[in-house]
Amino acid sequence: MKENMKGIDNKLNLEPSLISDARNTAKSIADDIQQFINLHTTTTIERTVCRLLGIDGVDEFGVPLPNIVVEHILTGEQLGKGIAYFIGNALLHTNFSPQVIAEKISKKKLDILNFPAKNIVKIKEVLKPLVDSTLRKILANKRKREELLEHYGDKERPLIYVIVATGNIYEDIVQAQAAAKQGADVIAVIRSTGQSLLDYVPYGPTIEGFGGTYATQENFRLMRKALDQVGEELGRYIRLTNYCSGLCMPEIAAMGAFERLDMMLNDALYGILFRDINMKRTMIDQFFSRVINAFAGVIINTGEDNYLTTDDAFQAAHTVLASQFINEQFALFAGLKEEQMGLGHAFEMNPDLKNGFLYELSQAQMAHEIFPKAPLKYMPPTKYMTGNIFKGHIQDALFNIITIMTKQRIHLLGMLTEAIHTPFMSDRALSIENAKYIYNNLESLGDEIYFKQDGIIQKRARDVLKKSLELLKDIQGIGLFKTIEMGKFAGISRPIDGGKGLEGVIKKDNDYYNPFIESMLEKLRGGK
Repeated sequence: MKENMKGIDNKLNLEPSLISDARNTAKSIADDIQQFINLHTTTTIERTVCRLLGIDGVDEFGVPLPNIVVEHILTGEQLGKGIAYFIGNALLHTNFSPQVIAEKISKKKLDILNFPAKNIVKIKEVLKPLVDSTLRKILANKRKREELLEHYGDKERPLIYVIVATGNIYEDIVQAQAAAKQGADVIAVIRSTGQSLLDYVPYGPTIEGFGGTYATQENFRLMRKALDQVGEELGRYIRLTNYCSGLCMPEIAAMGAFERLDMMLNDALYGILFRDINMKRTMIDQFFSRVINAFAGVIINTGEDNYLTTDDAFQAAHTVLASQFINEQFALFAGLKEEQMGLGHAFEMNPDLKNGFLYELSQAQMAHEIFPKAPLKYMPPTKYMTGNIFKGHIQDALFNIITIMTKQRIHLLGMLTEAIHTPFMSDRALSIENAKYIYNNLESLGDEIYFKQDGIIQKRARDVLKKSLELLKDIQGIGLFKTIEMGKFAGISRPIDGGKGLEGVIKKDNDYYNPFIESMLEKLRGGK
């Protein structure tokens, strides 16, 4: 990222002590949850370990083999040891590959629970070549991305991010390549409605998604190949985004690492608030998913923008900032660099609000100044889009102006037909043209403008920061789980032991083993 995208403008005169206090408070909040995370695993984390060890495919009924292997261990109520322990032990007894072990388990020809326990040192030794091979594959994808960005060069302006959502991967490819030719830099493949609630990952290419296309490893591979092809034609690297939220968060992160995705929607609170996934399950899953994304060089996109679709953007702005502080700390625990934290926020003020543009400008500038290294993801107006395409196009233009003024990095384009239908290619072309026109004409506007001392913009930012710190102090006092239960984020309350997926939370045994968390974190924190 070029220096003019990273620079701290310090136009708001925010008090450094308040920012530091907020960060330290958020760290305390996240640390409390991290201690809980460290004591638990989940069924999807163990399925992810299966995938990282090379287990893939489905049985004759379409059930994924990682699910079958984990369910097999669950029947013996021993998953607290970690699936790696049992696969490694089975390798020592059979000399089969993990894939063959999984296939035999699925056909009831092998029961790995009955093998006598080998020494854990021997188990780690037999797994090490498999672990190292997987890590090399992921690092090779990371290097390939870096080489392509070096070869083509990366743009200084905000990255134009658009979505495709036909439900058919092959139609998505056509739309994605067209969008790239129109000027898009990032293609996000929207997932089929409800996939986040599936406790398994669909397999193979899919053509029948509803409101989006299923996230599968084969769909990732097909889209990555298509974007590389059009990128070579255009002389640009086109980034690919998908979603590793929901009940299979770390599994999808692993699939994305295998297929060189560049960004992942990966939020600690989104699934809890908006999909009613159990908060304990989500917090545990998000840690491993972020470790994988960190290791793979993937930029995560967080979901704070969604808070403003269910709460008032003017009144609830401080909850967005508080969540950004907390998400930052969770990301750091998982080894993510600040340059990989696409913290989310949104242009969602009521357009009838007097001086709403100034408040939006204040919010965006504040995020840029507080998180200067983060490639912020700025979301377009959606809540107050009415179907009036002319007014909508103007709302998007105002959003685009703030994007370039405050040097946002990941710019999800608004569509003039928002609230009418899934965008046509022509809608996308008009939105891209709108953004490129404003970027070009206003490129240096932010560098030319300073805000009035103690004016509306500065006062608004200071007020939001103070309220955010007050909220963080409240959360520190009662804990994040209780805060969510009280409905302090997005105006949505979720019970601590309610929601979907709680049955998949497993307490770790004292000898629990997950070689990938250990190896990835060691390398992220400076190991060889």
